[in-house]
Amino acid sequence: MKVRSFVVVLSAVAIFAIVARAEEKKDPLEGIKCPVSDKSVKADATVDYKGGKAFFCCANCVKAFKKDTAKFATKANHQLVATGQVKQVKCPLSGTPCKPAHKETVQGVDVYFCCGRCQGKVAKAEGDAQAELVFSDNAFKKGFELKKAEKE
Repeated sequence: MKVRSFVVVLSAVAIFAIVARAEEKKDPLEGIKCPVSDKSVKADATVDYKGGKAFFCCANCVKAFKKDTAKFATKANHQLVATGQVKQVKCPLSGTPCKPAHKETVQGVDVYFCCGRCQGKVAKAEGDAQAELVFSDNAFKKGFELKKAEKE
């Protein structure tokens, strides 16, 4: 009887572990929005962009992006950061080293700054204006770089 109880408990623990592991593996594109339409993206609608991949909701948005990349650059740059394809290396406003004490969350992404002045400027802005300060092409060049591919 003890063996049977042990097997039942062990089976229950194994099932719980499998379910918990399955929940850990969430979709890496969950919550990521199309830079053209602001709809949820699909893994098969992509464009090579700044050494990474920009994701879109449909083929029409891919076409619109290719036609006028500059128009959608801020949102595409934000997406590269949000998907973990690039990392922040410096303050996006000044291009100088960041300090952990100076942090703002911009559209779901933690962004660090060199000083309270840069942080304050971003904190005062809202919505698209805030994203433009941090993820515009100029700010992106100053503060972010492509992550190096991990060796297997």
